[in-house]
Amino acid sequence: MFDLTQITNKFTEQGISYMPKIAGALITLVLGWIIIKILISLFAKSMRTKHVDDTLEHFLVSLVGIILKALLIITVISMFGVQMTSFIAIVGAAGLAIGLALQGSLGNFAGGVLILLFKPFKIGDVIEAQGHKGKVSQIQIFNTILKTPDNRTIIIPNGGLSNGSLVNFSTEPERRVDFVFGIGYGDDIKKSRDVIEAIIVDDKRILEEPDYQVLVGELADNSVNFTVRVWVKAEDYWDVFFDMQEKVKLNFDKHGISIPYPQRDVHMFKH
Repeated sequence: MFDLTQITNKFTEQGISYMPKIAGALITLVLGWIIIKILISLFAKSMRTKHVDDTLEHFLVSLVGIILKALLIITVISMFGVQMTSFIAIVGAAGLAIGLALQGSLGNFAGGVLILLFKPFKIGDVIEAQGHKGKVSQIQIFNTILKTPDNRTIIIPNGGLSNGSLVNFSTEPERRVDFVFGIGYGDDIKKSRDVIEAIIVDDKRILEEPDYQVLVGELADNSVNFTVRVWVKAEDYWDVFFDMQEKVKLNFDKHGISIPYPQRDVHMFKH
């Protein structure tokens, strides 16, 4: 039969022997938690002082907090005599298994960190990547979200976005707009150039520097093609692109300059 008194005495002795360890662990946990909060607050303040991107700031503060809290918990557990080598080995094995299972997500996570650190683009930029084009709406840790002009939402994983080629249309304050205007072989080249140049000079959105170019770019099958290059502010790009084409068509019609289309001449011979 079990001696209840003996068992109670044994548990009491064990409890008394563990009381200093429990008290020390609780004190360490409470003080450590307070110190971690202070350190995280100071770290966040330093990030704001250095004007670090908000998304990167939140991510780094969260990451530092997780690491410090994990170290605190490991320290508290070790105070109870638990062998840390075995514990760390178990955690490492579990981490490896989780890492293999979430390999793609970890790649996107790493890509998000690289994007936030090196800033190939920022929120509000217009980019083209992974076969998609749009304005950057959000930069998240795993994905980047684009908004298209027709209000579609495109979600691109950061892994491919950080490793692939990317075009940022918003990096430079000025952009060049390229046009090709064709006239008929029977039309006057000088007169056509004068009409195009008059439209360019009249448009105040087109910059004086760098200077515009109106060049005969090609003697094509059905037309003489002008290559026209003008420089504008990035925000005026599409307005100038569409307005210029309309104005050229209207002024060519006004001055009797033809805009040819593909055609064939068929000659009939009577034998």
